[in-house]
Amino acid sequence: MLCSMLDRIFFPLLLVLWLTACASAPLVPPVENPPLAGELQRVVIADRPVVAFALGGGAARGFAHAGVLNVLEQEGIRADIVVGTSAGSVAGALYAGGIRGQALLDAAAELQINNLADWSLPNRGFIGGERLQALINDKLGNRPIEALDTVFVAVATDLRSGEVAAFNQGNTGMAVRASSCMPGIVMPVSIRGRDYVDGGLVSQLPVRIARRLGADVVIAVDVSKRPVHKTVLESTWDVLHQALLIMSGAVVAAEALDADVLIRPEIGDIALLGFDQQTDAIAAGERAVRVMLPEIRQLLAGPARRQLER
Repeated sequence: MLCSMLDRIFFPLLLVLWLTACASAPLVPPVENPPLAGELQRVVIADRPVVAFALGGGAARGFAHAGVLNVLEQEGIRADIVVGTSAGSVAGALYAGGIRGQALLDAAAELQINNLADWSLPNRGFIGGERLQALINDKLGNRPIEALDTVFVAVATDLRSGEVAAFNQGNTGMAVRASSCMPGIVMPVSIRGRDYVDGGLVSQLPVRIARRLGADVVIAVDVSKRPVHKTVLESTWDVLHQALLIMSGAVVAAEALDADVLIRPEIGDIALLGFDQQTDAIAAGERAVRVMLPEIRQLLAGPARRQLER
């Protein structure tokens, strides 16, 4: 019941705060080597397809990414490129940093509200986000994005221009924090004089950036919540909630068509901040990817897309 109430409250609150965000100055914690959205360099592998994982946003539903990545690791299917939005950037950064298998599941278990939510007086948001930044950097040994084991990009949104920011250099934890910054709930992140928020506003399922990086095979994982099929939307909150889901679905659909494999775990009715339901989400991810394994293997056994296009 509590998770359902939170879901009803936070979705409409998110919409209202997107439209009426306060204009006070952002919180700018000191940080070394802030993230940079540099030029995207294409990955080229001569003798096999270049594989990318595109991991979408979805708040607590993003725990399903850990289940998907765990099964792929068990099956020996690895990415050359990882692109993550919001919750997908959290899982993606850990994976790209070499935290895989059981270690990834253990890291996911530490992602709880009491470990992440640094509540603050309202200042364009109620949560600072520094705890998530610190946790990611600690897990990765404070390595910048360019020093991770696998090519990684965290997708965020430039709050002033509305443009996509593909962070591929610099402080990994700060890039993930920016990518995961839910507008109006988590304070915008100031990086190199600009404010950034959740990448899901412009690229909920970051397939296009994976293609720009040279991916031949894109395995996309969509953990977003889809519109509820109800004959009657009973309240104002129901209408606002449904409107947000429809907008989110449109953003996802725009990129999903360009994925080679689209994995959509049946997560169920997990609330926006339902971090206590991570076990169910992980299991849903594991089930969903196992169904797709034959298709994935067939794609990986074929020629690279660039060879097919010649």
